[in-house]
Amino acid sequence: MRLDLDGVYLPAFNKKLNYLNISKKKRFSIIGSAHNLIEIRIKESQKCQKIFISPLFKNEKSKKFLGVIRFNLLANNTKKSIVCLGGIQSKNLRKVRLTKSIGIASISWIKKNGLNKNLGRF
Repeated sequence: MRLDLDGVYLPAFNKKLNYLNISKKKRFSIIGSAHNLIEIRIKESQKCQKIFISPLFKNEKSKKFLGVIRFNLLANNTKKSIVCLGGIQSKNLRKVRLTKSIGIASISWIKKNGLNKNLGRF
């Protein structure tokens, strides 16, 4: 079966490398998520163009979080584009701007506030 996809998301628990030989479109995007340096290296070997590093802030799903300093230390270890993920809310949006990320991803915050809110740099 041939699917007409333009990208794929690889979660942090997906550590397989055997999908790299499939035929794909010219502008096919591969994005992945990571929680630590080992997973960032795996995402690099999976040829991800963008890597979501999470969780940046404390959230309901996880008691562990990185914070701005640890997030930036992880982001410095790769040349890939980094996106913030996890626990992003209106009250900590100013701290997000201190990170070395190209953007944010926050489903619950966007559902609550909408996409029309001016995010400044993002």
